Amino acid sequence: MTGAGRGLGLAYARALGAAGAAVVVNDVDEASAAEAVAAVEAAGGRAVAEPGAVGPSDVADALVKRAVAAFGRLDALVTNAGVLRDRILWKLTDDQFDEVVAVHLRGTFTCVRAAVRQLRAQGDGGRIITVGSPAGQRGNPGQTGYAAAKAAIVGMMRTWALECARDRITVNAVVPVAATAMTATIPAFAPHVTAWRERGVPLPDHLRAGAGFGTAEDAAGLVVFLASAASGEITGQAIGIGGDRLTLWTHPAETVAAYRTGGWDADGIAGVWQPMFAPAAQPVGIPLPAEPPA
Repeated sequence: MTGAGRGLGLAYARALGAAGAAVVVNDVDEASAAEAVAAVEAAGGRAVAEPGAVGPSDVADALVKRAVAAFGRLDALVTNAGVLRDRILWKLTDDQFDEVVAVHLRGTFTCVRAAVRQLRAQGDGGRIITVGSPAGQRGNPGQTGYAAAKAAIVGMMRTWALECARDRITVNAVVPVAATAMTATIPAFAPHVTAWRERGVPLPDHLRAGAGFGTAEDAAGLVVFLASAASGEITGQAIGIGGDRLTLWTHPAETVAAYRTGGWDADGIAGVWQPMFAPAAQPVGIPLPAEPPA
């Protein structure tokens, strides 16, 4: 489990431990990883820490080796680690973009590659659970690197689901929405997240049901399910979870098609766009939750 020191990753690790899994806890912060191990053990699970910044192949290889050395084998991988460096496009620097892509995208790639190599060697299947985001599915202002990486993770997941099927390794993506340090910066969510975190005020129903926005613990059940035997026939899917809502994201699909003998020039496209294509144009951006009537 990468990025398991806090937030969603910690909730996933604790839930997996409580369900009987032995967990290798990874986090860039060594102290957070150690605290997460203690939290998993307090919930009745077994855990060891393997801190490090994901991205480099040697970190990914170390995580897999730690699982085998500590618990004898590897059964599932959850790639949760990530960072935010939110900036509007024209203010985003090369280093900020590269850092987000290195952790989210390269970190997912190297860790999944190392895990699949081990699972194939073991020869009895396994589970890969990657982590996407609504920002990767629909876009979000200020999140060029994050949205790009999350969209690419879902694209890689679909490819890996095909490549790993013969070895009975399922590959899916969780698309969570939860009250974390990342979502606390979104104005529509911020006051509710603050009230919940600082005063224990429950998240309101219009967020939990209407926006599918809940706590990190609300999202953990999906990870446990995808790591279990019950999900053995599920692969290649992007599954949303948050608050009271469970969803299945569609794969990109053509919604309108037109044909013209000899092909299309600009004038021909202009002639069909408004009557045929404009009504099916797709929305972008993450819908903000509507406040209930006063």
